[in-house]
Amino acid sequence: MQDETNAFPAGTQVGTIPLDYVRKHSGIELFEKMIAGELPPPPIARTMNMTLTEAKKGRAVFRGTPLFDHYNPLGTVHGGWAATILDSALGCCVHTMLPAGTAYTTVEFKVNLVRPLFDNSGPVICEGKVIHFGRTIATSEATLKTLDGKLIAHGTETCAIFPLGSKG
Repeated sequence: MQDETNAFPAGTQVGTIPLDYVRKHSGIELFEKMIAGELPPPPIARTMNMTLTEAKKGRAVFRGTPLFDHYNPLGTVHGGWAATILDSALGCCVHTMLPAGTAYTTVEFKVNLVRPLFDNSGPVICEGKVIHFGRTIATSEATLKTLDGKLIAHGTETCAIFPLGSKG
């Protein structure tokens, strides 16, 4: 991150990974290239002011900072912000396990919000870990914490795993 509030300074490029590239590279290779800046972060990362900071097989870590732009009408960060960063870590830790030519999609996820976030809460860390990785189904768990370790939210996810077809 460039600073404590904005992960995406003006001019930062975002994008998606071409499917031909996904067909040739494993999930962990894609994340290593993203962290190294060889692949752009996805557009949702800019919208949510979060960034992937670490990835290894079975684990993905994001860092994000909620902004006033993420507030709900009652004056706290919308629960959807926490759910989005959790879904990212939950899905990406599964993606790190995928061989080239394989894709996944979230089938269901559950989030428990245990503490509110504010625009002055500062950066948070979201760590996802694979619990089970099978041929067609994977499950994962993640926590969202403040930098001093206070739990904000936690969740679980089920992902379907499938071969990426020739047409995408």
